[in-house]
Amino acid sequence: MKMSDLAKKVSVTILIISSICVVGSVIYYRSIKFLSFLLGALLGSAVSIAKIFMLERSVDKTLKMDKKSAGGYVIVQYFLRLLLTGAVLVLGAVVPQINLWGVVAGVFAYPVSLYIARIAFRI
Repeated sequence: MKMSDLAKKVSVTILIISSICVVGSVIYYRSIKFLSFLLGALLGSAVSIAKIFMLERSVDKTLKMDKKSAGGYVIVQYFLRLLLTGAVLVLGAVVPQINLWGVVAGVFAYPVSLYIARIAFRI
């Protein structure tokens, strides 16, 4: 799948934000206990990057549709992305080997990276 330049920049920004959070957890825990945070951050970041792919695909498909079907398609895609986010947060809350705060850091890296992209890349 071909990614746009903006999607690549936002994905890299997500990975940088998550890496900063992981380094912070290494400093905080100062032991092997940071691995659960790392796993959570990887999971949250993967979902955030998947949401970028889903959003980009959704926009491309919507532009090719008529107005009525495009509105319904956009709503369904939004709820699928929201469901994916909710599912990974529940997974982080239920599975003891996955740190919930790591998942939250990875998930919140998505909107933060969009704000950074808007400022830094002038979109």
